[in-house]
Amino acid sequence: MKNDRRSFLTASAAAAAASLISGSRASAAPAAPAARGRTKLAVATYSYWHFKTNKVPVETVMDRAAELGAEGVDILHRQMDIGERAPLDAAGRAYLRRLKRHAFSRGLSICCVSTHQSFVKADRSELATEVEHTRKCIELAYELGCPSIRINTGRWGTTRSFDALMANRGIEPVLPGHTEDEGFKWCIDGITQCLAKAEECGVVLGLENHWGLARTAAGLLRILDAIKSPWLGALMDTGNFLEDPYPQLEAMAPRTVYVQAKTYHGGGEWYTLDLDYPRIARILARAGYTGWVGLEMEGKEDAATAVPKSLATLRAAFG
Repeated sequence: MKNDRRSFLTASAAAAAASLISGSRASAAPAAPAARGRTKLAVATYSYWHFKTNKVPVETVMDRAAELGAEGVDILHRQMDIGERAPLDAAGRAYLRRLKRHAFSRGLSICCVSTHQSFVKADRSELATEVEHTRKCIELAYELGCPSIRINTGRWGTTRSFDALMANRGIEPVLPGHTEDEGFKWCIDGITQCLAKAEECGVVLGLENHWGLARTAAGLLRILDAIKSPWLGALMDTGNFLEDPYPQLEAMAPRTVYVQAKTYHGGGEWYTLDLDYPRIARILARAGYTGWVGLEMEGKEDAATAVPKSLATLRAAFG
């Protein structure tokens, strides 16, 4: 009887083991590749206000972005209903909390705050002012629950009119008595002084390929290579390389932490580019980029019609 029972248990164990082995073999089939992260689309408030008319309220842009199915909003600092260079006081913080709540009620993330500053300052006191302004902008983003801000290198300021600067394709003379190398040193110093605040608040600084020292990918990467920090990366503006854009976009793609995608329906305010967004999407995909893409519609067409068309273009390219 004992031998029969022992034989039965042995056979049962063998059958169970065989079943487990068979099951493990079945589950050992090649797994499907891990899905690539899904790029999310945001609408920049700048798409509705190009500095030339009365401001379009940030809340209005949030409403339009939600209606169009965007997932986020990129807020232009100068478009807010607070003084750009004013201290961040109690009234300012209350306004930011209202914006944060409005975005939440519309199902939107505030993914970036686009700020302005210039670190190309020979005068140390002027540089310190720009550093403090940028630290305040970091604090502002933190109040909004926003994980990133756009920063600029700034420029020499030898071309006073922005329209004239654009007519000269973003090129301007170096400040008399100084060198380009000095400008890079000032800029690197200024950005470095902002990094402790960025880390404290958990806000990533996205250095844009804007006019000035970052007019070219080489200039932008020179700064990023000099500053080793996880709280600083490149902000890719697809419309700010006026010569050989695609090789330059490709050069900065591996360092990119945020993308602002320009469109020009109705002709651009300062210039018009015919950008190949499927190509740009492939460049970013090869670099492993899976972050936000924020629409900046910079055309003269009414945003009511131009923004939906622009979002359709980006959806088709980025899927």
